[in-house]
Amino acid sequence: MVNEALNDDGTMRQSPWYRIIGDDYIAKAFQFAHEADPAAQLYYNDYSLENEAKRKGAVELMRKLKAAGVPITGIGLQGHVRIDGPDASQEAATIEAFAALGLRVNISELDVDVLPRTTRSDSADVSMTAVGTAQSNPYTNGLPEEMQQALAKRYAELFRVFVQHHNSMDRVTLWGVTDGGSWLNNFPNRGRTNYPLLFDREGKPKPAFFAVLQEAKNGR
Repeated sequence: MVNEALNDDGTMRQSPWYRIIGDDYIAKAFQFAHEADPAAQLYYNDYSLENEAKRKGAVELMRKLKAAGVPITGIGLQGHVRIDGPDASQEAATIEAFAALGLRVNISELDVDVLPRTTRSDSADVSMTAVGTAQSNPYTNGLPEEMQQALAKRYAELFRVFVQHHNSMDRVTLWGVTDGGSWLNNFPNRGRTNYPLLFDREGKPKPAFFAVLQEAKNGR
């Protein structure tokens, strides 16, 4: 897997790999991995590919790699999304754009941030930090029922799209099991109390869990 090689505007990130090897480092990575294990599935993985500029950059990158005969199996859409977006149409358009290239699509790191924004960016870059306030961390004593239902609705919306596109997809992986273990408790500033997953801090299923089950049943 090659991970997070693009900037938010779709251009190549000036990573150490890029600076040392050159702009063909991704092609070489897939080539060498394929030579080491011809049966291995090879993926490009990134966050915020639902955003148009970054998606266009990724689509163009994948198109060039495939045209050059580079062995690549598919795309990992990380799926670090927010309670208010990206919407279902963006999610569907992203899956369809990569599937049209003959790539398999996986959701590789799904979670839903329920807290107010502390930055203007939708980035999941773990190096990003922000100053926290009481307003940006409002649910320290638990997630209110209204927000539980909003989260359930959001997960249902996402999985409805995934079920509709199941022929182009292999798996959906959540980025953690319970809310207490989520990286979003401390991103983009320390001490945030977040509720992004399907199981609460006690390991009990949330309304969102049952919403996902219902979407799976509806799609049968």
